[in-house]
Amino acid sequence: MLLAAFGSWFGLNTQAQAKTYTIATDTTFAPFEFQAKGGTYKGIDIDILKAIAKKEHINYKLKAISFGAAVQQLSANQVDGVIAGMNITPERKQTFDFSNAYYTSGVVMAVAKGSKIKNFSQLKGKTVALKTGTAGATYAKSIQSKYGFKIKYFNDSNNMYNDVKVGNSAACFEDYPVMSYGIKNGIALKIVSKQYEAGDYGFAVKKGKNAVLLKKFNKGLKAIKADGQYKKIVDKYLHSSESSLTGETASSRTFIGLFTQNLSTIGSGLWMTLELTIISIILATIMGLILGVLGVMPGKLGPAISSTIIYIFRGMPLMVLAFFIYIGFPDLIGHGFKIPAFVAGMITLMLNEGAYTGAFVKGGFQAVDDGQMEAARSLGLPYWTAMRKVIMPQGIRIMIPSFINQFIITLKDTSILSVIGIVELTQTGTLIIARNFEGFKIWLMIAIIYLIIITLLTWLSNWVQRRIN
Repeated sequence: MLLAAFGSWFGLNTQAQAKTYTIATDTTFAPFEFQAKGGTYKGIDIDILKAIAKKEHINYKLKAISFGAAVQQLSANQVDGVIAGMNITPERKQTFDFSNAYYTSGVVMAVAKGSKIKNFSQLKGKTVALKTGTAGATYAKSIQSKYGFKIKYFNDSNNMYNDVKVGNSAACFEDYPVMSYGIKNGIALKIVSKQYEAGDYGFAVKKGKNAVLLKKFNKGLKAIKADGQYKKIVDKYLHSSESSLTGETASSRTFIGLFTQNLSTIGSGLWMTLELTIISIILATIMGLILGVLGVMPGKLGPAISSTIIYIFRGMPLMVLAFFIYIGFPDLIGHGFKIPAFVAGMITLMLNEGAYTGAFVKGGFQAVDDGQMEAARSLGLPYWTAMRKVIMPQGIRIMIPSFINQFIITLKDTSILSVIGIVELTQTGTLIIARNFEGFKIWLMIAIIYLIIITLLTWLSNWVQRRIN
């Protein structure tokens, strides 16, 4: 029983779990996938998967993350399949096995409503916004040298659109149905080109893996096309109004309306942020204290170990560390080993923040006058007793404000963990914006929440400092 629980926690395949597949999808690719009111996911891809699963009795759980993260997790065996408007290309066929095509789409160029750009030639010397890993990005890259424009990449469609809208980029390239849907539902852009590079979307699994799942998907796709379900799904999302799909109305677009309507979703993201922060800062504090003690030990071994660990994890970018722990490490071990996103995020924060904590803990201990240790030892106290009863209490007293400041830093650093699929407060904002395109109001909302929490922590820090003084 204990072994089964352990296997469930770390995502190891067991006989009971083998029939449930984890399917990754994008989070901001309407009308193919987006988060609707109440936190549920909708879209052409989502409904096609649901219909096929019902036909073929496939048990699955959906994992909504960025497109780039979805592809990487499929490569690392962290998920069993990806359905995210993924173009079938010869390059991707080297790594993935694809289903039969379930949709065909072309790439278009869009510019801001007031822009005078009408063709590719007018892009020379200008910047073009692209979404990482998409057909639009591939096509734009293929014509970049011919037309002489610069490229800027984004992880989600909404930020790409807004970059063009505010004038930071001259144009963007996107799949036609996605761009058309966004414009129809409020994005202040216009399409100025015909469709290029028509490509097929396919459901993907890792090459040589999950052949049964792929076979069932193809069989189910054929069945829903035959009975008319497929056409109904596509027509529903390409010929319906945005409000009927997302559950939002014009009255809910006010700041208060948006906050009220998305309160439960925002609350869930906030809780994830606080949970990650509190657990990680506790573990980071323990790690930091150990590194600090090692850093002031007599001899060379302890300080060398402390300095090396601090150097590695303080110097490594948090995003790189998160990808290594969540994707790289399981891929290295193999044999179906997986680390849940929450656990990977917790470990990432612990190592990164623990290294910073270790540095100031070490500095705090070193700030205690050397005479304190000498006096303690002269009274006959052993080294570790002197550390525990004399040096550490004084050092920790000095460091308390730094601990609270590190809590604030950890709180803000949780936003980076959205890259591995953790839906914390910042990612929650991204998901809401993907369906209603109210970027300013939602980001203002998220910013206010962060500022309230950080203000409370700052007051706590100041109060602690006054008490200490």
